[in-house]
Amino acid sequence: MAAQLPPDDGADRPGTPDRPPERPDQHTAGQPADGAAGEDAGEHPDEPAGEHLAVDEPLLPPRAHRPSDLLRFLAGLLGIVAVFVLAQVAVSTTSGIESDITINAKRIPDLLSTISALVSSVAVLAVPLAFAVERLIKRDGLRVADGVLASVLAYGVSLGVDWWVAASAPEEIRNALTQFGPGGGETLTDPVHGYLAPVIAYMTAVGMSSRPRWRVALWIVVILSGATELVNGYTTPLSLLLTVLIGWSVAYGTLYAIGSPNIRPTGQHLMIGLRKVGFTPSAAHLAPDGPGGTRRYLVVQQQGPLLDVHIIDREQQASGFFYRAWRRLRLRSVAVRRSPQSLRQALEQEALIAYAAAASGARAPQLVATSELGPDAAILVYENVAGRTLDELADEEVTDAVMASFWASVATLHERRIAHRRLTGESLLAVDERTGCLINLSGGDIAAGDLTLRIDVAQLLTTFALRTGPERAVAAATGVLGPARVAEALPLLQPVGLSRQTRGDLQRMTKERKAAAKALALKQVASGERTQQQAEEDIAQANEDLLAKLRGQILQIAPEAPMAPAKLERLKPKTLIMLVALTFAAYLALTTIRPDQFKVSQMNWAWAAAALAAAAGSYVAAAMSLTGFVPEKLPFGRTVAAQVAGSFVKLVAPAAVGGIALNTRYLQKAGIRPVQAAASVGASQLAGLGGHLLLLFAFGLITGTQTNGDLGASRAVIIGVLSAAVLALVVAAVAPLRRFVVTRVRSLLFGVIPRMLDLMQTPRKLVTGFGGILLLTLSFTACLDASVQAFGGGGHVTYAAVAVVFLTANAAGSAIPTPGGIGPVEIALIGALTAAGVPLTAATPAVFLYRLLTFWLPVVPGWVAYNVLQRKDAL
Repeated sequence: MAAQLPPDDGADRPGTPDRPPERPDQHTAGQPADGAAGEDAGEHPDEPAGEHLAVDEPLLPPRAHRPSDLLRFLAGLLGIVAVFVLAQVAVSTTSGIESDITINAKRIPDLLSTISALVSSVAVLAVPLAFAVERLIKRDGLRVADGVLASVLAYGVSLGVDWWVAASAPEEIRNALTQFGPGGGETLTDPVHGYLAPVIAYMTAVGMSSRPRWRVALWIVVILSGATELVNGYTTPLSLLLTVLIGWSVAYGTLYAIGSPNIRPTGQHLMIGLRKVGFTPSAAHLAPDGPGGTRRYLVVQQQGPLLDVHIIDREQQASGFFYRAWRRLRLRSVAVRRSPQSLRQALEQEALIAYAAAASGARAPQLVATSELGPDAAILVYENVAGRTLDELADEEVTDAVMASFWASVATLHERRIAHRRLTGESLLAVDERTGCLINLSGGDIAAGDLTLRIDVAQLLTTFALRTGPERAVAAATGVLGPARVAEALPLLQPVGLSRQTRGDLQRMTKERKAAAKALALKQVASGERTQQQAEEDIAQANEDLLAKLRGQILQIAPEAPMAPAKLERLKPKTLIMLVALTFAAYLALTTIRPDQFKVSQMNWAWAAAALAAAAGSYVAAAMSLTGFVPEKLPFGRTVAAQVAGSFVKLVAPAAVGGIALNTRYLQKAGIRPVQAAASVGASQLAGLGGHLLLLFAFGLITGTQTNGDLGASRAVIIGVLSAAVLALVVAAVAPLRRFVVTRVRSLLFGVIPRMLDLMQTPRKLVTGFGGILLLTLSFTACLDASVQAFGGGGHVTYAAVAVVFLTANAAGSAIPTPGGIGPVEIALIGALTAAGVPLTAATPAVFLYRLLTFWLPVVPGWVAYNVLQRKDAL
């Protein structure tokens, strides 16, 4: 049964051969508003197919950066990493394989080995050269140039890997990739073949895979050459595998970087394809892409209605692969749709959903034809429906009647268990003020489950609420579906179940509302219209997101609606972050903290125990510095546990950023409103910065007094103060910088100053806060000083000098935003201690001991504390 379309669907309007019909206030789906089709369309109706047909589209770029090339490049890199890991882990296996090959190779006659080596060495170069000549004769020199570039890069990468393996690679990798040459020589073989890798890169980049005969010939000579080298003892199995992966990876990396020749079908190819399936096109317009990057054309026929043609190709299928993979990994199978594996499957899937939607009676474009457009593309031809999408309508044009029409079509689809899955503004076509048509059904599902259908309802509710508000959106849905069906969607009103476009719209709306509410509150407080507390309540109310308002509106019409959110996620981001953090921590701990640098036999265990005690005391000090700037009462033990949990968060975020986010979250879970929680953490951070500078200046003066001003650290303090003064003058002099800083400071002080005024009423809190800041710095300084003492460096530097080193070098290293300051902090501390007079042999193990006690050792307790606090709903 054909879909019942409104009278103004374009099917009964005569289309002129030279221009599509124009209306001043409306354009057809996917058509540019001006409707121009080209001057010469239809002037030669009797010309052969594909000749003199006007296509209004920009020229396609000569090269395209294909996502598939990037995926293959990344797969090759993972393979190379796997080879290195295998070389380190499977030592016995690789050495055993090499021994077996060496023993069995002796059974092969020398004459046969010599002939095969000669033939393979000639053929492996002759075949690519012959292919290049053949391509040049056919004027395809661009592909040959791509292959030559890839081979040159592969040769350079091979030389780099050879140098790394010979100079600094672990012994296990060197043994797995090299061996002594045949004949008992003392020269090691190359880890990567200097000519095989470029040849493989060349054959991959030049496109031999599309020519079976050439591909088979070249792979035969490559395999023959590799086997000959292996039998003759000039390589190892892992070396051969690494050579293939390097050539393959470099080729696809080169193709993605410079782009591959664009083979996507153009509008002229489309016109020829339409002629072949019985249509009479005269002109075409390139319309905005549909969801998923589908190219769309509006086609005018010499006789017949306008056509809306969709082109799907392999490049469009590959786009968005990483996002789809992440969604499939994160969400349950019922919440994410399986993507087609081939072009044929994509064509059949879209055709099936289109025919099913038409048979259901829903308002949707009629699919009239499908066809392949060469080996890498296919077309789907729809009758065009005139109208404007919801995204193109002004808010006042979104009437209750047109929303009801959309809901009626969705209800019709759902009765046949058909899910749309893309009910965003670009998929809702308003034909007139009362009629809507569903488009972009290619992402839909047949025989969908209840959860998928409820996600559809939640998505459309949110789409309408973004334009009309929660009240009208829920009322329109209830009028068609009824309260019970709408209430079933309440557990699905969560960002993770909505489309990416909708999540972005929600974030933008929330951000704009927060900024507007904050600006209004600042203005009203300054004029005395509202008190500070009233302004904070207004800001907190503005922070309530649209989904919460939708849920509240649904509860008004259906108080019995289920409140618990549906479990759509199988893997939460925080779980993935934990796994990545623990893996990252284990890797860095094994690679950056080496036992030979500790010199444990020379370490003074008493001083090491003192350093451990000082490191443990820093968490108590951190808890004091936070609770001191929160007027509300906090459980001290749980606050200390939150600071310990921060040690785990540092693994995946810079220390300052991770600590601020964790403490703010902790305060919110403790019952403090978000604005006040952020203000308290901000006040603590500002006070900590001020205390840091004062302590730096004070210890710098003490150090200079103790050493008669000869120590470089005191000069560093003076230089730092002068640099800060110069920076402040520059900011004050440059207007854009001044406005930026003033805006940021004003927004920060808007919340911080009121919290500080509240704290002034309880001096005990201020003493706790500032005391915690002082104790925190002294604890870290004591830990570093005890670490220096543990390795015999105490006689070269005073406690005050160590404090200056810590305050300057730790801040300088943390300025580089690496997780936990890994790398920069160690380098800065070792360099500063050495400059202060500590021998390098003592400074290096001292810094590693300090970082072990303050960063690495607390990781496991931090992970335990993080999970315990989450289970108790304290984080």
